[in-house]
Amino acid sequence: MSRRTTARRLFAAAIGITVAATLAACGSGGAATGGGTGTLKWASSYFPAHWDPVVSGSGAQFRELALSYASLTRTDDQGRAVPDLAQSWDYNDTGDEVTFHLRPGLKFSDGTPVDGAAVKAAIERAKNQKNSALFGDLTSIKAVTANGLDVVVSLTQVDHQIPQLLGERVLQIASPKAAADPAKLDQNPVGAGPFIATQVIPGTKAVFKKNPDYWDAKNIHIESVELTSAPDASTVVSGLQTGVYNFADLTPSQAGAAKQAGLDLFVQPGFNASNISLNVNKAPFDNDKVVDAVRYAVNRQEFVDKLTFGYGSATDQPFPEGYVAYDPQSKNRYPYDPEKSKQLLSEAGYHPGDLKLDLVIPSADPAAEIVQSQLAAVGITVNIKVNKNWATPFFAKDLVFSLYGTTGRDSALQTLTAHFGPNGPLNLSTPYEPAGFEEAAAKVRQTPIDSPDYASVLQAATRVGLTSKALVFTYSSPNLFAKNKSISDLPKNPAHLDWTGVTIGGR
Repeated sequence: MSRRTTARRLFAAAIGITVAATLAACGSGGAATGGGTGTLKWASSYFPAHWDPVVSGSGAQFRELALSYASLTRTDDQGRAVPDLAQSWDYNDTGDEVTFHLRPGLKFSDGTPVDGAAVKAAIERAKNQKNSALFGDLTSIKAVTANGLDVVVSLTQVDHQIPQLLGERVLQIASPKAAADPAKLDQNPVGAGPFIATQVIPGTKAVFKKNPDYWDAKNIHIESVELTSAPDASTVVSGLQTGVYNFADLTPSQAGAAKQAGLDLFVQPGFNASNISLNVNKAPFDNDKVVDAVRYAVNRQEFVDKLTFGYGSATDQPFPEGYVAYDPQSKNRYPYDPEKSKQLLSEAGYHPGDLKLDLVIPSADPAAEIVQSQLAAVGITVNIKVNKNWATPFFAKDLVFSLYGTTGRDSALQTLTAHFGPNGPLNLSTPYEPAGFEEAAAKVRQTPIDSPDYASVLQAATRVGLTSKALVFTYSSPNLFAKNKSISDLPKNPAHLDWTGVTIGGR
């Protein structure tokens, strides 16, 4: 009997996530009502530099780009792939081909039809455009065939992660007509999402109106959006109080002031994780004892206490505890033990003060000072160097020692391969990978997401990945947003901002 995986079954797939998500309504008064205008006035610290989703990539700006763009799938409050532009999908018997069935009658904001040809063009552009930031996420895709409203994605291997992968983080779909001029699209988004851009001032402001042709327009109650690049952080809360904004992303240091101002604080569940990146291809980290010395020197709780203002948590994995990919067996594998760290350094032939390392980071970061202090306590001298062009040597794998923070991926396996795979962008030690990782990752791809074995297979891949000598995870901080009381509660979809059903000013 043919074994087909449909969207209906994926809805019921048990990809559980148990993460804290609270919506506190604190204080009273002081918040502007917004006058019932239905306008979202959003101050963002992540104002997009690029509006072409292929160029922007899957970083934090995907939330802002999702105002204009829709995807084949989106993510529900359990982290599962559910229908968006595609109303259903199914795999072939062997699991190396998936067909997405698009909703009929949809169009992009420039009038171009949303059909199989448009999706094929979007995938091929993400794979092939010279300045694409997404090509590394799509290596499993061999070919795409369009047939009316059907899109057939042929794979290089069995991969049941594709519906998770081709969601909002990786495949926001632009109009192929607009994408014919990528430079123009990069500053003027044209998608089939819930809103249409009417004005974009690069780096400063973007204005949107509701898209009446969005497939779920009946559940979008916001009439317009004014997205503004956040000014100095100290002025965001006052702007929310006076009604200049009614929604803003915050740093943990601003959360207390937002509460005192009577604003609602939205603590969004997510997959954020910070780490210390080591290059095992270069001295001194080509010595396993030095790597382990760093592992045992790290006091994760200090990062939480000093940097997250009570909103973060210590972590030694790229997933929150309780998420399907989190491996309980790997918890606290390298506990804080400075004496053991000193012993390992001695066994490696280093006396206190012998090791002097440059920690290269893109901008001033208090996390770097904590690393500097903790390693100094075990006899390693760290010199912090800020390099504004840090991305070039980091992604070229030329650095020896650095810091990195990630917002994760909708596909748990994609998160793992990005960190631990031999070509992973977050693996500073490329082409190094932990022994057995590729085999464990392949087994995840071969396991349907609705299989009863999926959780154990995925956790086994996490377990293998965490043997990597290239990353030491430190702490996790949630995504924090403040809103005034005119805006209703947002869906608690992990890492995503979903405006479905949200009202402003009692509308």
